[in-house]
Amino acid sequence: MAATGLFRMIGQQGDALERICALDLAGPAAVLARASRVILIGTGTSQHAAELGAMMLSQAGQDTCWYPAVTWARWSPGPRPGDVVVVISHTAQTAYAARARADALAAGVPVVSVTGAGRGWPEAIETVPPEESHTYSVSYTAALAVLARLAHSLGSVDGSAEQMARVAAQVRQVCAGPGPGPEEIAVPARSLAIVGCGPWGITAREGALKIREAARMLAEGFDPDRLLHGGAVPYTAADGLVLLEPGADPDGLTGALGAAARAEGIPVSVLETADGERLPPLLAQIPMTVRLQLLAERFARLRGQDPDAAIVGAWDEPALWRLGSPAQP
Repeated sequence: MAATGLFRMIGQQGDALERICALDLAGPAAVLARASRVILIGTGTSQHAAELGAMMLSQAGQDTCWYPAVTWARWSPGPRPGDVVVVISHTAQTAYAARARADALAAGVPVVSVTGAGRGWPEAIETVPPEESHTYSVSYTAALAVLARLAHSLGSVDGSAEQMARVAAQVRQVCAGPGPGPEEIAVPARSLAIVGCGPWGITAREGALKIREAARMLAEGFDPDRLLHGGAVPYTAADGLVLLEPGADPDGLTGALGAAARAEGIPVSVLETADGERLPPLLAQIPMTVRLQLLAERFARLRGQDPDAAIVGAWDEPALWRLGSPAQP
């Protein structure tokens, strides 16, 4: 079977991460350094980048929050004096992200954007060329690398050049395989739950989104507390549960949920990093995300699905995707 566009994009991530390390981010970092508050926004996969980016910038001492783009654009109280808005959109066409950017610029609020290459936003930090697949991969990890580097520039101990080189090396190792990881996880008969603590909970939701898009099957990501408090109720032996880095959970809840699932007859798999390869928790999300991307691509092949044309039919109606967009000048 010919390689999918998704598989090719996944394999480019090591090189892309190294290119991100060479970007000059002094200008955007200076804008963020002057902010009294930083608001990160995005949609879908870019929202997950905003969530992790907010954690990264908080480690640098910034007052930081994140919003889904639609919530910020339509339901938030709006910016305060001293705010900087960080807009994450690979295409620079995502409706509510574009609206949030346009509204901020119209109000004189400084904007730092993270987009793909050649998207036409003059203030943007440009990451990688357009993805070949509807199931985005390299644009997400590249955005995370940009946010990690910005956080390091602002004082975070994480995101240094040496650490990012280790991240790129781990990503290459994951892509090269084989080894313990995605190849050992069976396609469930019905659905898949992915659970992880703290930042791994965000990665669980990103991984579930990739599986939904690529393999056209039900998948959902959880932090352990949400899975315990009702999320686990519908799961049976027809489903599967993937634990992300259970050893990172300070309370052991992630591992305990795995034990409870096994007792209920639910197949349980674990994705974790060897002790000698551990990265700081936020940077560790990049290679873990790549593991889940590979799982999504593998599930797509096993289920006979095309991960590169995920959004089709009525879901692909252009008018649907334009709703919420800013008015064109």
